[in-house]
Amino acid sequence: MKSKKQASGAAAPFYPSPFTLYSLPAPLRWLSPHARALPGGATRTLIMGILNLTPDSFSDGGQLPTPQAAAARARALLADGADILDIGGESTRPGHAPVSESAELARVLPALEAIRREFPAAPISIDTSKPAVARAAIRAGADIVNDTQGGQTAAMPAAIAELRCPIILMHNRADAVPVYADFWPDVLADLKNSSALMRAAGVADTQIWTDPGFGFAKTHAQNLEVLKHLSRIAALGYPVLLGTSRKSTIGEALREPAPEKRLAGTAATLVWGIQQGARMVRVHDVAAMRPFVQMADAIRNTAPVS
Repeated sequence: MKSKKQASGAAAPFYPSPFTLYSLPAPLRWLSPHARALPGGATRTLIMGILNLTPDSFSDGGQLPTPQAAAARARALLADGADILDIGGESTRPGHAPVSESAELARVLPALEAIRREFPAAPISIDTSKPAVARAAIRAGADIVNDTQGGQTAAMPAAIAELRCPIILMHNRADAVPVYADFWPDVLADLKNSSALMRAAGVADTQIWTDPGFGFAKTHAQNLEVLKHLSRIAALGYPVLLGTSRKSTIGEALREPAPEKRLAGTAATLVWGIQQGARMVRVHDVAAMRPFVQMADAIRNTAPVS
């Protein structure tokens, strides 16, 4: 049966095939504001290790109560093969309680400073949607801002331009129950708007990443859809970060209520996402996920044979 758009004669939007084969990606040209080397990712997918400093994160809340514990976790993630450390001081799980700037800074800055002292060369991102937190964290030694609100906070584009740091723009919507007129056109328009806000503020294209927002402002089916066709987001031209680790969509698909038992499902999402064009994956379990990332890269990078 034809859709309404097809019946009306309107051209259906073109999207890349969900099985698009990606050749070796171009080296990343993002730059730390501290002149610290950031990984190039030309031959492999990067791995971002998660450090949640929150008491209420869905999977690992309350596990890093002190700067010393955070530094120990950073040490383990780097030893396991993490390329970047992602530090967050506010839970973004469904139903989370918002925290003030001062509370978020009190969680983040002591841990960030302890990690930076021990690992002066390690790339660090700050997971925040607050411009003041982003500014303080970058000035304390973070290199990247990972914004779960997609740069939509009023002062964030100007802050990123001023800080001259890379920005990861995650797809999200503020509505408690988001309504999409047409899911894919709406998601892509949202991400295009986020990147346009950054460019208008003076942020270079080479500093911009996107993230499909798996687990944010989407139903179970929409989360699977955005992963299934991740190549549509990669086709926007920005490198893509994929964050599926231990999330409830995986738990629902596997009928597994315990987040720490969702590693096999997480691995499947990463392999699929890398074949769809993801350039970096954000995970809790770096050592466990690394072989899957390496194997996905080997498949993707293999040259045609005759």
